[in-house]
This record gives sequence, C-alpha cells and structure tokens, in this order.
Amino acid sequence: MRDTMKEVIERIIKFRDDRDWKQFQTLDNLAKSISIESAELLENFQWDTENINLKNVEEELADVLIYSYLMAITMDVDVKEIMLKKIEKNEKKISC
Repeated sequence: MRDTMKEVIERIIKFRDDRDWKQFQTLDNLAKSISIESAELLENFQWDTENINLKNVEEELADVLIYSYLMAITMDVDVKEIMLKKIEKNEKKISC
C-alpha cells in the first residue's frame, strides 16, 4: 500500500509542477478547493439517492482526496500519521 501511495503522491506533485500551480496552492486555497470539491461530491446525492452516478461520485471523491493530499504535502505532514492520531482520538471519545 505504501508504494502505491508513493506513486500516487509523486504523480500528484508532477501534475501540479508540470503546470506551475504550486504558487497558487496556499493552505487557504487548498482548503477552499477541498470544500468546493466536497460540495460537488455532495451534489451527486442531492435529489435522487436511488440513481446515483457512481462514476461521477468516484471522480469527485478523487478530487477531494487529491486536494487533501496536496494540502498535506504543503503542510509537510504525514497523512498516515495524522489519520492514525485522529482515529486514536476518536476511539478515546467513544470509549468514554
């Protein structure tokens, strides 16, 4: 799994750098982009939850994840580490 994510992260960075977009990917812009893409994901469920276009859901979910990874890269944080910390925090909340 780790090697797979390494490849994905490298491709995300290459895509960004090939277009010289790093200059625009500030934390606030990335947070906005995550929110916008999340809204586009949610649109798939707005009116009809029985006939969901799963291909479109996958594409919008991919956009959310890509922007999320770009934010983690920009912050220089380890995604696995911060996710595990959050899971541990949530587990403590549930057991109280």
